[in-house]
Amino acid sequence: MASSRNKTKKKSGGGFHLNLGLVIFLIILFYVLYSLFRYATSKQVVGYEVRIGSLQSNRIYSAVALRSEEIAKAEYAGYVNYYTKEGERIGADKLACTIDTSGEVAEALQSGTASGFTSNDYSDLQADITEFASAYTPGSFSSVYSFKDSLNSTIQKITNSAILGDIKNIADSASIHYCNTDTTGYIVYSTDGYEGKTFDTLAKSDFDTTNYKKTSVENNALVSVGDPIYRLETAEDWSLAILLSGADEAKELEDLAVVQVKFLKNQLTCWATITTRQDDSGNYYANLAFTNSMCTFCTDRFLDIELLTDNTKGLKIPLTSLVDGEFFVVPQEYVTAGTGGQDMVLRQTVTESGDTTTETVGDILVKQDSQSTFTVHDTAKLTGVYNINKGYADFRQVTVIDQNDEYAIVEPDDTYGLREYDFIVLDASTMSPDEFVYQ
Repeated sequence: MASSRNKTKKKSGGGFHLNLGLVIFLIILFYVLYSLFRYATSKQVVGYEVRIGSLQSNRIYSAVALRSEEIAKAEYAGYVNYYTKEGERIGADKLACTIDTSGEVAEALQSGTASGFTSNDYSDLQADITEFASAYTPGSFSSVYSFKDSLNSTIQKITNSAILGDIKNIADSASIHYCNTDTTGYIVYSTDGYEGKTFDTLAKSDFDTTNYKKTSVENNALVSVGDPIYRLETAEDWSLAILLSGADEAKELEDLAVVQVKFLKNQLTCWATITTRQDDSGNYYANLAFTNSMCTFCTDRFLDIELLTDNTKGLKIPLTSLVDGEFFVVPQEYVTAGTGGQDMVLRQTVTESGDTTTETVGDILVKQDSQSTFTVHDTAKLTGVYNINKGYADFRQVTVIDQNDEYAIVEPDDTYGLREYDFIVLDASTMSPDEFVYQ
């Protein structure tokens, strides 16, 4: 009991204790929420930096290759074997292939009787692989198939050349017939029926790839007398024919006379001369003539190309930035030079004393050094953009010199226009003249 009486009861002090950390947290939270609200409810203005550029016309065509071509046909029935890589140039009176009437060469190929690869043969294969690897990009996967065909052709050449060296040991010479070329050219082991076509004889149906058929002659294949065994492309000059949309496009290309062509297969660009024609059915065609690069595409009949016809350069801006502004029309003779090289007009005013004077803005204009006046009343629309370098929508007139579906090219350095690196409103419909960008 005594101990209980000795105990004292302590009371905590009264009043409210302020938690400084909680206050700071609430202030930050309120500021973040307010900022999010302002951002969500305010007008979103996106700027665009003006730069020098040009337009892409996107003129993509599927073209038909036309060449000087000769088809060689078999004079004997038997198994054909080739000794030149497809696409290589071969001279006149050189061995193009042999035809084995007994089939002994075919048996040698199947049994492996032919000699193995030499060090030079491996070097040829390594060169093909190195060339492909150095030029390959993931975006051009289709080139893998071209590389496969090229490698198979190289192996075919090596294998058959080895057999040719041992031919006396594996076959009766009477059963082997040597087929030499009649002229010089690039050798191709396929035919497609387009060999005799010219630009003047092409029809619209010739551009339809759905019915296109290429017949390839495989190495060691059995052929009959009169069958095509290879074709020679005998001239360096060649051309591509394209089908046009109409007379306007034909006239435009004909006026160009020459054009730069990009081959989409390998991004190679070459210059071509242009001629056009119209057939009896009203279809228009253009012929693009080349003097080089035929060997690069000697195995292709159809090629996807792009015509690089637009070299117009200027300030490149989106079409969404363009806006029509309404302005008063003033005769040129009422415009005078002001300070700093700026154009201005003189407005007629009357002072409190009744004297007539002028100032540099207004409704009734006065011609300089004359008593003639002009009352401003007519208006006209000018094309321009909203420049936001100073934080508000400042209308700047522009002169459009070219455009496509997305962009326009405008004259640079106009008196009241744009300069490179100016910032403009990306979507002019979101702003009004003189409106502040950030409020």
